[in-house]
Amino acid sequence: MSKLEIKKYGDGVLRKKNVPVESITAEIKKLAADMLETMYDAPGVGLAAPQVGVSLRICVIDVSSEKNSPLVMINPEITGGESKILAEEGCLSFPGMYENVKRFEKVSAEYTDLNGKKKKIDADGFLAKAVQHEIDHLDAKLFIDYLPDWKRKTVEKEIKRRKKAGDW
Repeated sequence: MSKLEIKKYGDGVLRKKNVPVESITAEIKKLAADMLETMYDAPGVGLAAPQVGVSLRICVIDVSSEKNSPLVMINPEITGGESKILAEEGCLSFPGMYENVKRFEKVSAEYTDLNGKKKKIDADGFLAKAVQHEIDHLDAKLFIDYLPDWKRKTVEKEIKRRKKAGDW
């Protein structure tokens, strides 16, 4: 396993269309393992392939406090959601930045696991938020896209300031 470079906001790969994984190969399994290592090291609770420069529909999540419940989702799709809530959210591609985002409190999704089995998940709370956030990355959508224009512009100004200062 090896740690991968996490792409930051402004890198074009974060806005690129991601293609479905056609088959679960040794390379896909290695990518998933490397993504988990990268996520745990960051530290984070989720990471999508475009965040490490790979335009494939794969993401990893682990919201457990022990960091021992990894979820690898290949070609995931949200199939339902209910009860929207506003909660603080961050992103490894936006280091140190947190904003309130409205998301479903409960969500259902379908995906393929690393063994090629089709799976369904019903998640609520923090896991539901993480599932939605990571699947958004696979659809080239970022959490700042949910912010009002004025707030998104404020975030983008802060990123420009950080880049100029060499902190991005």
